[in-house]
Amino acid sequence: MSTSASRLAAALIACVAALSVVLRVWIVVSGVMAGGRSFLDGLVLVFSYFTIQTNAIVAVVAAACALPGRPDGFLARPQTLAAVTVYIVIVGVIYAVLLAGLRQLTGLAVIVDIGLHRVVPVLFTLYWLAFAPKGRLTWRDPLVWLIFPALYVVYSLIYGALTSRYLYPFANVPVLGYPRALGNAGLILLAFYILGLAIVTLDRIWARKSLSGA
Repeated sequence: MSTSASRLAAALIACVAALSVVLRVWIVVSGVMAGGRSFLDGLVLVFSYFTIQTNAIVAVVAAACALPGRPDGFLARPQTLAAVTVYIVIVGVIYAVLLAGLRQLTGLAVIVDIGLHRVVPVLFTLYWLAFAPKGRLTWRDPLVWLIFPALYVVYSLIYGALTSRYLYPFANVPVLGYPRALGNAGLILLAFYILGLAIVTLDRIWARKSLSGA
């Protein structure tokens, strides 16, 4: 975690994620204000998306890993890196399977969209594979990692009820109704959990191979 290569890779990811988030914030807030709504309304809207929240977390975690010094802080812990890997992979998968092509984007928005949904997920996953310490995860960790997406589900439903803006089609309560929207949320949370278990499995296999190779 403290090698020059890992810090350089983390710095690159932090820059890509942060730039993608900043540009998306600028695009969304500018559009909201052009429609007569406030800057704060636009800011709340853009940061209500799980994609933006997760990419912002990636930027912060990667920036922490890029700094020289002690690599054992919370942001650089193996559990934190694995959790963020799960979150950003789900961002990429849900986009590819359910969301790609639903909106017609042009110009800079296309590049930003690719950065948020494709480039950052791939880069951070590769970072976890190459540089995260292995063999320290437990089978309980995937349950802990569910806290963030579960809280997001609650937040998104409250946000939608208060603003009548439902951010994702699979969570659109007026169209789907609460039973189906909650069912979709349950399936997505199950995907988070299954991917978490897969990460722990891979972590343990990787650690055993490293020990046998030594």
